[in-house]
Amino acid sequence: MPSEKTIVHLVRHGEVANPTGVLYGRLPDYHLSELGRQMADRIATELMEHDIVHLRCSPLERAEETMAPLAAALALPVIIDPRVIEAENYLQGLKLSFDGALRNPKNWRYFRNPLRPSWGEQYKAIVGRMRHAMRDAYEAAKGHEAVIVTHQLPIWMARRDAEGRRLIHDPRRRMCALASITSFSYIDSHITSVSYREPAADLLSARVRKFVAGA
Repeated sequence: MPSEKTIVHLVRHGEVANPTGVLYGRLPDYHLSELGRQMADRIATELMEHDIVHLRCSPLERAEETMAPLAAALALPVIIDPRVIEAENYLQGLKLSFDGALRNPKNWRYFRNPLRPSWGEQYKAIVGRMRHAMRDAYEAAKGHEAVIVTHQLPIWMARRDAEGRRLIHDPRRRMCALASITSFSYIDSHITSVSYREPAADLLSARVRKFVAGA
């Protein structure tokens, strides 16, 4: 019997309307900006001709809104999966940047152990839930393709796990831009390769390319 190829695409949501620069994490009512909606349309254009048979999405508004144009184009239902939600972050709700957080002594306790990490959900926990969600997407799309719209850190953890790399990393060096697509190719249930592309690269500016924790 010939080997069967399946692809699971992890899509990061588009830009969020966040004029005050809050670290929004899992907070409700953070929606796509006008630029974010353009990014969502670009993702739909990029993927609508693929052999996609299964859609899965984080329960946060920005992820659902990013998925909407693709779901409409494919006329497919979307499974809302809490396992692909943004990573828990104890600093959510604060107006800060990663570098700014490190400069404030009040926040140092959250950075005492980058291996855990002590500012939020453990990397191993993120990997565990993403593995299960991706496995379910693989099973649902076996022989075809699936799309999961999720968030930067869960995608980056899934990629580092699949590539056998250490989970600890510099958050500023994640290769996971807004509206990017990280694709995992499976052969007979095993991930054999990972690819990355940015279909909305021309829409990104220096302002939205910078690292935003909990995005």
